[in-house]
Amino acid sequence: MLDNVKHIILILSGKGGVGKSTISTQLSLTLKDKGLKVGLLDIDLCGPSIPYLLQLEGQDVHQSEGGWVPVYTDEEKKLAVMSIGFLLNNRNASVVWRGPKKTAMVKQFLTDVCWGNLDYLIIDTPPGTSDEHITIMENLKGVKCDGAIIVTTPQQVAIEDVRKEITFCKKTGIPVIGIIENMSGFVCPTCTECTNIFSKGGGKSLSELVKVPLLGTLPIDPRVGNLRAKSCVTELPDSPSAKVFTDIVDILNIPKD
Repeated sequence: MLDNVKHIILILSGKGGVGKSTISTQLSLTLKDKGLKVGLLDIDLCGPSIPYLLQLEGQDVHQSEGGWVPVYTDEEKKLAVMSIGFLLNNRNASVVWRGPKKTAMVKQFLTDVCWGNLDYLIIDTPPGTSDEHITIMENLKGVKCDGAIIVTTPQQVAIEDVRKEITFCKKTGIPVIGIIENMSGFVCPTCTECTNIFSKGGGKSLSELVKVPLLGTLPIDPRVGNLRAKSCVTELPDSPSAKVFTDIVDILNIPKD
């Protein structure tokens, strides 16, 4: 039920393990801290990590006359979350499904969740360009999707996979808002010096190649990883990560408090 959702943003990458869920979570928390009503939909069916990142593991999803009621992170109901992680018996349970069943679940997430009035819906997707992604596009045909934020890491092998995701966006008509280079160096928690472990500049070179804006580079920062359900913009306002998410908010034309 997306009729009352003003803006929809997809978080995509052709590569697994690049940090899409962390970026989806931090972007959602940043929007919430700006006073907006936000929904976060986790359609990574085989690796749902959003409940863990938001400390919502063990929460139940309830059925209403209008559909599933999402789990809220706060009493003000500013951030609503839906994930298959809420439907599993425990965090060790695995989803062993073929394509049709996965497709049906994604469709149900997009059509049968009572999101209510939302300013933004952030959709955290699995890696690749297959069943789940095609189902998303089929169900968003009648709804305005603002576009996708593409996540990569600096290594060349990641860049090659992420290029396929951008091709997918072009073929399916998804506007690309920009690229984020994640894990761009390591920030020492003691001295805050940044060391380039993997390499750097892959996101910039990709953005120049495909003519898509580079939204920013996010280093590996243990302080951000330890926040768990808190926005780095609020908790670590001077961190490189906070600057990137603040810049994204500006690009999305969201007024600051």
